[in-house]
This record gives sequence, structure tokens and C-alpha cells, in this order.
Amino acid sequence: MSYVKTVLEHSIVIDSIITIHYFEYMKNFEFRGEAHDFWEFLYVDKGTVAVCADRTWVTLHTGDIIFHQPDEFHAIKSIGKDSPNLVAVSFTSASSAMDFFIHKTFTLSREERSLISGMIAEARQTLSTPLHIPSIEQIQIKECTPFGSQQMILLHLELFLITLVREHQDEHQASRPVHRFSPVQESAEQERLSEILKYMEYHICEHLHVSDICNTFSISRSALQSLFHKQLHCGVIDHFNKMKIQRAKDIIRDGTMTMTELAYFLSYGSLAYFSRQFRISTGMSPSAYASSVKGISDGLRKVDDDATP
Repeated sequence: MSYVKTVLEHSIVIDSIITIHYFEYMKNFEFRGEAHDFWEFLYVDKGTVAVCADRTWVTLHTGDIIFHQPDEFHAIKSIGKDSPNLVAVSFTSASSAMDFFIHKTFTLSREERSLISGMIAEARQTLSTPLHIPSIEQIQIKECTPFGSQQMILLHLELFLITLVREHQDEHQASRPVHRFSPVQESAEQERLSEILKYMEYHICEHLHVSDICNTFSISRSALQSLFHKQLHCGVIDHFNKMKIQRAKDIIRDGTMTMTELAYFLSYGSLAYFSRQFRISTGMSPSAYASSVKGISDGLRKVDDDATP
């Protein structure tokens, strides 16, 4: 037999990564804009923002994404009642297929959102530069990283872009307003998890026990834990604690409570216990986090003011 090698085509190739960011901004956040010679996309993980692309403003809600082609001026400001969480990834690519993303906005499916989550998770394991600092202009790689983690970032990004082209090439969304995510029919397992997470969110200010969830949803403890480990890669209470800390971060950014009020609101029992749990989760105290997000917003505002003629 005579075997013949076949070189497979690469439709989209990422040549380099410029920045990877996960921002948690205050609700009065505003960035007056920039332009650069590489691609960038902005994904709204939570909240509502207005984005300017070549002097045209569009509104993006949770689950929406916008692409900026090289040298396209873009600006952003928060316009919702909630503090926004945003993913911004910039990169270079010489692939002609990237022309598909010029002037494009989409609302992402569950699969597409999970690819972004996977990319951010790999970035946290791989990069020593903080993901939340907007002034970062070059990423740095940690000395010790999981095997193949840099390549995994590229693979997640390339798969994400290819998936978008496949799923949205017939939508002609460039001339249509962005719409809110309307999920396709999910599996029974995902639907159950979604309902449980809504229940946990509703009871975020309480001391919630695994038995409470089991009784409410008529599910065994082992099945519940198995569901969370399979879908979220952690236990039930671990995830509930993460939800509490995320709610705390949102409230801190909104500036509507003191730290003592916040600890009481989320049923931590004492400010000291709340501060300890917050530090374990985020690596900083609540007050340090508040100073950090305020400093980032003030810093961006100062950069904008300095750049104004």
C-alpha cells in the first residue's frame, strides 16, 4: 500500500495574542476610546454597555459580543444599573476569513460562551500578568504552567472564531440590532442545573444547606454533587460561596453599602469572617478590592483626560 500525506487547511490561524482581560468595572465606568493595528473583541459577561465602533454606538447586553477590526476606533461606557463584567481579547491574524468579523455583533449561544470561559480559565493558569488591569500592553507567561496551556489558549480562540462563522454566517447581523440571548432547547440536566442556580441566587443572602436544595428539587445529595462537579467542576457549597463573593464584589463596585452592612446582608455573621472569606476567594481584602476597581476607573478617566486636546 502507498500512503499519501494530506495537509489540512487552516481556515483561521491566530498569529499572536496581544492581551486577554476579564474586567469588573464600576457602573459609572467609561473609556473614551482608542484604535490599534490588531483585532479585538469585547464580550459582555454581565451588565449593559454602550460601545462605539467607528462613531456608531450600539448597546450590548449580557451574552453579547462585538468585534473591532484593526485600526477601528472603539470606545465603551456602562449604561445599565449593574456594574459590568467584560471580556476583552486582542490578537493578530492574517487569515482572510477574519473579514467575516468586520462590523459584526452577535449574541452568543451556551456553547460559544463556554469556549470563552475555557479560554479565560486557561489564561488564568498561564499568564502572570493580571487579567483585570487595562493598562497591560504585553502578557507575561508564568514560570510554571500546565502542559500545553499556551496552545490551549490559541485552540480555544481559533475554535471560538470558527464556531462563530459556522453558526452566524447566514444571519447578516451587521445591519441588525443586537438582541438578547434566547437559549436553544437545553438538555434536562442543564435545565435542572439552571433552576438550581436560580434558587441559589434567590437565597444568596441566607445560610443555604445542601439538604435545602435536595428537598426543594427532590434530588439526592450524591446526584446533586455529581451534577455540580460535572457541569461546574466544584461542589455545591463551594459554588454557592463563589456566588456570594461575586455578589459582594458587585455591591462593592456599586458603592451602595459599607463593608459591615455588606457582611450582614450576605449573612457572614461578622465583618472579620466576611473579610477572611473574601481574601481566600480573591487574594485581597474587600477594602483593597474596592480601592482597586476605583483606581482602575479613575486611572482610565485620567488617561482619557490627558489624551483630550
